[in-house]
Amino acid sequence: MANGNATSSTEAVRYDVTGMDCASCAAKIEKAARGVAGVRDVKVSIASQVMKLSVDDPGARLPAVEAAVTDLGYRLNRVGEVSDDDNDDRIPDLSHVTPAYKRALWIVVLLNVGYGIVEAAGSFVAGSQALQADSLDFIGDGLISFLGLMAVGWGLAARAKAALLQGVFLGLLGLGVVASTAYRIFVEHQPESLLMGGFAVVALAVNVAAAAVLLPHRKGDANVRAVWLFSRNDAIGNLMVVLAAGLVFWTGTQWPDLVVAFIIAGLFLQSAWLIIRDARSDLRDAKG
Repeated sequence: MANGNATSSTEAVRYDVTGMDCASCAAKIEKAARGVAGVRDVKVSIASQVMKLSVDDPGARLPAVEAAVTDLGYRLNRVGEVSDDDNDDRIPDLSHVTPAYKRALWIVVLLNVGYGIVEAAGSFVAGSQALQADSLDFIGDGLISFLGLMAVGWGLAARAKAALLQGVFLGLLGLGVVASTAYRIFVEHQPESLLMGGFAVVALAVNVAAAAVLLPHRKGDANVRAVWLFSRNDAIGNLMVVLAAGLVFWTGTQWPDLVVAFIIAGLFLQSAWLIIRDARSDLRDAKG
């Protein structure tokens, strides 16, 4: 095909992406798509789980783009050309939305929010900032899962608005943990390490239970896949709290507890910033 002919067939295309849970995922997908000849203006949003790109001669290039991304372990569902009038409100394929799918998400919501409240109370009893941060992590994930459940079938603009709300919520949680932990720096208080470790071990068990509930659905849409990855990553956070409890017991100081609390808060704030940034960009695109 002649170059002029290929240029004249340039299209702006959008895909729903399944499997992203962090900025590094988005960066890997962008790099893979940009590596295909004729592809440019690639943008991947972790807020709405969408990839947009411009491509010359799409019939020839898009199969290579799809292969490059799926080889990384992500799944793509082509929505269509970005210029379509109904694109931003297009309802995705809901064939995977089964009663079992919804039931699994509801169980995850209840596990996360329920134990988050229990762990928040435990953080005050144990005097642990790391437990407090971890409890907010549970509550935050539970509410985000709830929004994800409500967002099944929504269009891009609605998903972006929900993601913006999630990002603001995470940011407020992170700032609250930072403020509370900073206060503890000036008010010396050694946490009860045994209570702290006990609550953290139960938290790990709850996360394993949530992951087990989602195991049959881990290849579902982006919302379910994201919740699965959140559960896996949260288990790592629980282990950090267990380690901090051991170090508090060993050193006889509060510093391991404070350090872990700051780390979790930092993850909160990073996630909030990235989600808010991408959600605002998606909203601009939806209005454009």
